[in-house]
Amino acid sequence: MSPRAILVGAPGAGKTSTGEALAARLGVAFRDTDADIEAAAGKPIPEIFLDEGEQHFRALERAAVAAAVGDFDGVLALGGGAIMAEENRALLAGHQVVHLVVSLGEAVKRVGLSAGRPLLAINPRATLKYLLDQRMPLYESVAAISVETDGRSPDEVAEEIAARLKP
Repeated sequence: MSPRAILVGAPGAGKTSTGEALAARLGVAFRDTDADIEAAAGKPIPEIFLDEGEQHFRALERAAVAAAVGDFDGVLALGGGAIMAEENRALLAGHQVVHLVVSLGEAVKRVGLSAGRPLLAINPRATLKYLLDQRMPLYESVAAISVETDGRSPDEVAEEIAARLKP
């Protein structure tokens, strides 16, 4: 069993909204590893960061990615930082990984000052720029397909992805 598509990208790239639209278009289930982490921990991600710290969250994230990549056959969205772990990047090899590309300006508009994104709590624009600079080469290294999302609806992006996926 293997995911039909795995979506990666920066916060604000549209992984969840596009993933839901793509799953509906393909007639498969949608799964988000961030939701899996929250379910396993019994609390929202910001609380995990606050109570146990980022290192604990990243351990939960590695477990969630391994489980989902191994036993799910729909559209899977990974958290924005999941590709930072070498183990996660290795798990993505051979899968149809789609990098949702978003510019800094668009990501800031979409994310805003969201309390649900602990890494962006202080100076969101500067932090997001740093995260994009740090993660962009990693997103590109795991992606079989890259799709621009700026100025496009999740349905438009999902349509392009569906047309580009291998059967």
